[in-house]
Amino acid sequence: MSDPGDGAGTGVGSTPYDAVVVVASNRASAGVYEDRTGPLIVEALRAWGYAVPDPRVVPDGEPVAQALETAVAGGAAVVVTTGGTGISPTDATPEMTRRVIEREVPGVAEAIRAAGVAKGVPTAVLSRGLAGTVGTTFIINLPGSTGGVKDALTVLGPILGHAVDQLRGGDHR
Repeated sequence: MSDPGDGAGTGVGSTPYDAVVVVASNRASAGVYEDRTGPLIVEALRAWGYAVPDPRVVPDGEPVAQALETAVAGGAAVVVTTGGTGISPTDATPEMTRRVIEREVPGVAEAIRAAGVAKGVPTAVLSRGLAGTVGTTFIINLPGSTGGVKDALTVLGPILGHAVDQLRGGDHR
């Protein structure tokens, strides 16, 4: 995983911030195959100091919005989704995310797409993933491929802690 840098997930008194990982996959939620992206994200978040349970796997669409709303209501500092960001007819994670967030943070999603392209994956530009905030929660959509997740984590590692700190009222460093 990438160097935690500003990704450090500890708050005042070194208490870990809570994070939630939501996997949007119709097939994985139906048991057709086991998701491999959620565990990668959980591993990175834990390495960065966040308190995060195992990923929640849900079908794409309304269940994603419900999982996001539950995570926000539970006080999560960070919610990371994986999957459902493409252009197939069943990909609806960005639409569900847009319903929940109050403010978009487009630079994060742009940087994630650019990281994929820089790694030689031109189709990374087809990801419609979003990043944004609701209250003091930062929500980020990642692609549903393991390669896309790994590329995205290299973007998130250096910025996530600073973003959470800012949302929680911290000053610029």
